[in-house]
Amino acid sequence: MSQEGVVPHKKKNSWGMIGFTLPIVFLYSFLFLIPIAIGFYYSLTNWNGLSSDYKIVGLSNYLKIFKDTRFLNAIKFNVVYMVLLVVFTLVISMAVALMINRIKRFSTFFRSIYFIPAVLSLITVGLIWNELFFRVIPVIGQKLGIEWLSTSMLGNPKLAMVAILIVSLWQGCAVPVMLLIAGLQSVPAELYEAATIDGAGAFQRFKNITVPFLIPIINMIIIMQTKEGLTIFDYIKAMTDGGPGRATEAVGLLIYKYALLESKYSQSVTISMVLTVVIGLISFFTMRVTSSKQVGEE
Repeated sequence: MSQEGVVPHKKKNSWGMIGFTLPIVFLYSFLFLIPIAIGFYYSLTNWNGLSSDYKIVGLSNYLKIFKDTRFLNAIKFNVVYMVLLVVFTLVISMAVALMINRIKRFSTFFRSIYFIPAVLSLITVGLIWNELFFRVIPVIGQKLGIEWLSTSMLGNPKLAMVAILIVSLWQGCAVPVMLLIAGLQSVPAELYEAATIDGAGAFQRFKNITVPFLIPIINMIIIMQTKEGLTIFDYIKAMTDGGPGRATEAVGLLIYKYALLESKYSQSVTISMVLTVVIGLISFFTMRVTSSKQVGEE
């Protein structure tokens, strides 16, 4: 085939790719980039969200929030919650995925059971568990003679985060479990057989074969749960509304209160901008660290 016949074909494919890409670029710009740009603009003003009169105040909002004790306490809550959520999600999801992957009969049934929480509304789950923590779990604690479990965990400033974490793990492990099962089934069985012949134990096979193949999925789970931990709102709104004594006032809830309840719109947008940057940096750092450990890379 002559070169003259190839070039038009390539140009046609290029225009086709551009045609398919433009709608995505437009939606991404309209729904993400433009709102961020508008949000950054308002973070440089003193707008209260209602008045038509406002002025540019520069970076004073950013300096103000880092002196705000409510914001600093909210950041502390989110960081601790995020670390616990990522660690426990990985451990629990990996354990459940390994068990389900070994089941030969009724495996589809067990996958469906573990995935049911994922299809429920976050607010609905929060309200259901709210009733459990107030009416069911304290009764069990009293029967067992466990003092700290005899009252609602949501009313205890030291245990409220733990209660929210339990609910988040109950629902949040469903998708990671399914992803890890899919990853486990993609690992070549020949590698396990060869490792077994060479005398490798179960832990060595898991460490040197299973984990490297699951690195892309683990990376995805870490980023998903990091975002979930830093932006948690629904569970807290439904279960504690930031209490008791602002012990569970997360950043997302603080943004909501500043914007809609306390007329501090510019400060709420400023916190949103800071949170966006933090999530982006953590996601970038996580991808850089874990990408070097994938199978086939040095």
